[in-house]
Amino acid sequence: MTSTQPDQPDFAASAASGVIAALSDDVRRFLLTSVSSIPYLEALLLLRSQPETRWPVRQVAQRLYVSEKRAQELLAELEAAGVVESSMPDAPQFRYQPASRELRQMLDGLAEVYAHHLVEVTHLIHSKADKRDKRAQKFADAFRWRKDA
Repeated sequence: MTSTQPDQPDFAASAASGVIAALSDDVRRFLLTSVSSIPYLEALLLLRSQPETRWPVRQVAQRLYVSEKRAQELLAELEAAGVVESSMPDAPQFRYQPASRELRQMLDGLAEVYAHHLVEVTHLIHSKADKRDKRAQKFADAFRWRKDA
């Protein structure tokens, strides 16, 4: 005997549509194309929260609860994206310094949306990763050796 349950809403889909409605096109595009993970976003927002502070890698790692290696990777990604600048090559420190006024305004918008729609933004970022994983698995499956082939 199978039990039927009432239709459950697709939370991820409704969350994604809710956050998309709250985002400007630029912020949504940045989120979908440039934010690789929640730790990346959290690193960006951490440095943005104190723009005059020069952050050593160790301190960023501690604040984000990630390894120093992971913090260094995140900061390098943010630097390559023009969001932060580094100083002192021997013991680098990073400071929030968007490369342009437009980027700064867009990141301000992203921070505002994240502050009010944390769950929805998180689901949107994770849904991106889920889609990439599914595409990668389909590609890998295409090369799977099959007994009947």
